[in-house]
Amino acid sequence: MKPDEVLGYCLNNLEGTILVESWGEKGIFYNPNHILKRGIYVLTVKEKDGKNDRSSNLNRQGIYRVNLGLKRPTFQKLFGPTPARPAAGGVVEMPYDFTEINQLLPHPVYAWMGWVSILNPSDSVFNELKPLIQEAYEFATEKFRKRK
Repeated sequence: MKPDEVLGYCLNNLEGTILVESWGEKGIFYNPNHILKRGIYVLTVKEKDGKNDRSSNLNRQGIYRVNLGLKRPTFQKLFGPTPARPAAGGVVEMPYDFTEINQLLPHPVYAWMGWVSILNPSDSVFNELKPLIQEAYEFATEKFRKRK
């Protein structure tokens, strides 16, 4: 899959979402009718390393990372206890290779918040991610209702 296919899937299937490009990444936000300034994160696609996030080595040719925020119980079911928040520029202390391609992993920086990630998902693995994308979407709608 290509990054734009991931983003297109979300925009076409998750009602009330918008695309926002900032900080070197593209984000899908839940923000029906642009009520909030930015909206609530559902999913991001990051295509290059940043100052505080180099753990996935995204500067490799053709590598990108899909990131999504899950509810804590789902994260814990997949990966065990959520780790402590790392220091600025640091990586969570978990026994994973955050450069591994096509494998669902804890997010290297935001796992402490229940975020997960995957580098370059194949079509078949992306299909397996759809229930998690749906959960991230529903979680974002809950947060939106509380903020609105």
